[in-house]
Amino acid sequence: MKIAEKIEKSLRAAFAPEILEVKDESHLHAGHAGARAGGESHFRLLIVASRFEGLSRVARQRAVNDILRDELKDRIHALAMRTLTPDEHNKDGR
Repeated sequence: MKIAEKIEKSLRAAFAPEILEVKDESHLHAGHAGARAGGESHFRLLIVASRFEGLSRVARQRAVNDILRDELKDRIHALAMRTLTPDEHNKDGR
């Protein structure tokens, strides 16, 4: 299973998000530190979930990091994320 698929599966199970976008941006980091020859090292995600209600941005990101702990140890070099509630996403429009 590709890392992006594993990320998506894990986050869907943990957060039941309304929106989840997982993008592998490894190709943008080829030749940089942490970039693996086969890619799958740099990711960007958008996750919109009701579970984030009442949590700070840092608490939301920590919750995501906790779910992806094993992948972050040795497979994922960089993970950029936007963690929004449905209301924030509707106001944000992005």
